[in-house]
Amino acid sequence: MKLSDFDFNLPNSLLAQHPASDRDEARLMVLNRAEQTIEHQTFKDVINYFDQGDVVVLNNTKVFPARLFGNKEKTGARIEVFLLRELNQEQRLWDVLVDPARKIRIGNKLYFGDDESLVAEVIDNTTSRGRTLRFLFDGSYAEFRTKLKELGQTPLPKYIKRPVESQDEERYQTIYAKHEGAVAAPTAGLHFSKHLLKRMEIKGIDLAEITLHVGLGTFSPVEVEDLSKHKMDSEELIIDKVAVDKVNAAKSNKKRICAVGTTVMRALESSVSSGRMLNDYSGWTHKFIFPPYEFSIANCMITNFHTPKSTLLMMVSAFADDKFIKHAYQIAIKEKYNFYSYGDAMLIL
Repeated sequence: MKLSDFDFNLPNSLLAQHPASDRDEARLMVLNRAEQTIEHQTFKDVINYFDQGDVVVLNNTKVFPARLFGNKEKTGARIEVFLLRELNQEQRLWDVLVDPARKIRIGNKLYFGDDESLVAEVIDNTTSRGRTLRFLFDGSYAEFRTKLKELGQTPLPKYIKRPVESQDEERYQTIYAKHEGAVAAPTAGLHFSKHLLKRMEIKGIDLAEITLHVGLGTFSPVEVEDLSKHKMDSEELIIDKVAVDKVNAAKSNKKRICAVGTTVMRALESSVSSGRMLNDYSGWTHKFIFPPYEFSIANCMITNFHTPKSTLLMMVSAFADDKFIKHAYQIAIKEKYNFYSYGDAMLIL
């Protein structure tokens, strides 16, 4: 399939600017691949599609406040700095994106905070917008990280055309987030409330956790018509033995294994044994899944509604069949489902 096969007309009004008032009150479209049926539910009804012994796999990465605003020395120009990843803890080196990039050159200093208590020096260019910064800060590493948190904002996606609000810190984070390292939320998981997870536990549905630190590369536009030539950015992935044992037991018992989100699906498919079972893993993945693709682990997934030509839409199309997804998306637009990070959810059985 080609890039243009994944284009469709998405009205701007359907790009959710705010989350649903309650996490589990978002709408849920249920696709049954075997029967080719579509149902309309509320997210909290998702529990009705699982039984005892089924496994729901969650990504427990935690979003850190990655967006900083600083001023360039001498000119005082306001510069946005988006923290991508820490390169060296001791030297306080970070891989970042800057905007506007044309103003920021090697040797420039940037000042953050009203009291300018945090300073960064540009020491390298990595891409057109990418830079390597060395932060200059008097204090311990723990104090430095506290300062970053204090000055940083929740990294809402660019399409959300409003200032960050206090609720975003909580709502752009799953309730089971544990390990800090993501610059974007694994958004399918945003729909789970504490109450819903408790009900699932009581019903005997097993919850397994993996960690995939979502990078901005997930949202990078695909710029080649031939999808086999697209390269994904690498993201850090950890799958421990506890998760492996839960998933493989469910697989052996022919139970439902549900990947919550494209990040979980990519994680599971990045660590498959020759016998098509899950292996534990600690490292990096740049797995890109697009049709046609044969999935080895999960037989069910929860995902949001994705934007045209995105790698996320390609993966979902590989899982549910592109014609079925196209049909479902036409209905979603007609029924005014909300799309993208703060949008509604889809369950694919």
